[in-house]
Amino acid sequence: MKISIIGTGYVGLVTGVGLASKGHQVVCVDVDSEKIKKINAGQSPIHEKGLEALLKKALAKKLFSATADLAFGVQQSAVTFIAVPTPSKKNNDIDLSYVKKVSQDIGLALANKKEYHVVAVKSTVTPETTLKIVLPLLEQYSKKRAGTEFGLCMNPEFLREGSAVDDFTNPDRIVIGQLDAKSGDALVDIYKKFKTDLVRTSLNNAEMIKYANNALLSTLISFSNEIANIAEKIPGANAFEILEGVHLDKRLNPIHSGARINPEVLSYIYPGCGFGGSCFPKDVKALAAFAKKKKYQAPLLAAVLDINKRQPLRMLDLAEQKIGSLKNKHIAVLGLAFKPETDDTRESAAIPIIKELIARKAKVFAYDPVVNVNSKNSHFKSLAIELPGSLHETVKNKHACLIVTNWKEFEKLTPEFIQKEMANHLFIDGRGFFRGKQNEEINYLGIGLGKDKKSTHLS
Repeated sequence: MKISIIGTGYVGLVTGVGLASKGHQVVCVDVDSEKIKKINAGQSPIHEKGLEALLKKALAKKLFSATADLAFGVQQSAVTFIAVPTPSKKNNDIDLSYVKKVSQDIGLALANKKEYHVVAVKSTVTPETTLKIVLPLLEQYSKKRAGTEFGLCMNPEFLREGSAVDDFTNPDRIVIGQLDAKSGDALVDIYKKFKTDLVRTSLNNAEMIKYANNALLSTLISFSNEIANIAEKIPGANAFEILEGVHLDKRLNPIHSGARINPEVLSYIYPGCGFGGSCFPKDVKALAAFAKKKKYQAPLLAAVLDINKRQPLRMLDLAEQKIGSLKNKHIAVLGLAFKPETDDTRESAAIPIIKELIARKAKVFAYDPVVNVNSKNSHFKSLAIELPGSLHETVKNKHACLIVTNWKEFEKLTPEFIQKEMANHLFIDGRGFFRGKQNEEINYLGIGLGKDKKSTHLS
């Protein structure tokens, strides 16, 4: 099928390349001419495992291209996906300006098209957006009727950054919210080569499924951090051991044929320095704001966000327990991306950590193996930090080292390395990266680890 996708961010580009890999003819549309040029040259503008290789294959087979001409994209396709950003506004609601503008432009393009066309919203939008905002705009600017002259669907994405290509090509489910059966049938046809569970539902339900999914996972993380923060008050306690004991509940981790299944959801029931990224924080805030509009306060969502906001700074509290005031201390911050295998720094725990370190007059040295701190949209560009350029130089002679993102490269930080290179041998693990390792030779602290009565204060 011929498909157009408006937007070439994580969702748009991965969706476009993924559909092309299944044999569809795809054109992606973006307003950024430099980005289009790069994509058409086979260069992915984002760091995502396997994406560039798949992009080059799709281009070589002439199943994929990028353009700035939205009208052309719509005219040349049977289905158009909206995959533009929906960032947070100051009131935590989502900014629908991109969705509205694209809906108008698609409507104008549809006005000059005779064939039946389906528009599918893939951007994450709160319930009632597709029905009450996208649909009226499409009808207004196309002068056509939804349900008869064009179709409308809501098709949420469930892509994890760092494994988005695999998540798209091997999905755990496909959710199709449909205005009517004819609209939904077009998307069913697109996804017929995908072997997975298919959910056909209403537009509002599809929108809510996405938010409920992310809110649940976010809640599991904040719950784990709440348990960890309590465990820290108990001498000798270890939140990782505590939660791993919880993991063995057969309702969470069933036993099949005498063996544990170990479902991936258990990875969200571990403590750390908080969740980040382009989805979880934004989506939980948006759902809470949506609930407030509906005269419901959503206290659980508020608690999830509050715990997550405070969690990154637990690492600084741990550092001060050992070395006192952070003023004039040289602190290494390892990891700027919100998670490994991506260069996305949106809502990264490193942002509040570094800002607070600077506020406490510490001298900050940061390192990430992928993130370009000096890029146009960098969240760290204006911060007073030093970038040694290598893991070794970042850690060498520092008063404390904070691991914020669990990049595999950080496995080089053995106790022997830390003891030899660091001033106080103080290593603060915000991700449980080295839990279970032999760390007696160094001053190892981590979120969720109870105070040791023998702990001493370092100078």
